[in-house]
Amino acid sequence: MLADAAAQRNDLDALQAYAPRAEAIATQCGHPLYLAIARRALSVAHRLAGEHAESAARLAQSLSLFEELGARWQQGRTWLEMGELARVQQETAAARSHFERARALFEEMGARPDAERAEASLNALP
Repeated sequence: MLADAAAQRNDLDALQAYAPRAEAIATQCGHPLYLAIARRALSVAHRLAGEHAESAARLAQSLSLFEELGARWQQGRTWLEMGELARVQQETAAARSHFERARALFEEMGARPDAERAEASLNALP
């Protein structure tokens, strides 16, 4: 939970402290949901550190796990992070696509605050 909270705040120091431990514990316990959350948190740490290839790899791992689990809200949050990575890389079309995918998932679930967050990310694009 600490790694996920740090990811939401874009707190690189906390991510570096908590995310690797979260991944190790989730792996040891064989808990795929927590493993996917930890990997998404690690992706944010990599993005913040400018390590875009590593960030993309972690996002792909976490999205795959969330899809296997049918965790749609977590998928939406991962699509948001994929949009952020694309935005940082100045890949506007990809960012728009990722944010739209997140918004659609959130709207389907009635997750209004998250849908609004995705909409705000879309509106912030050039």
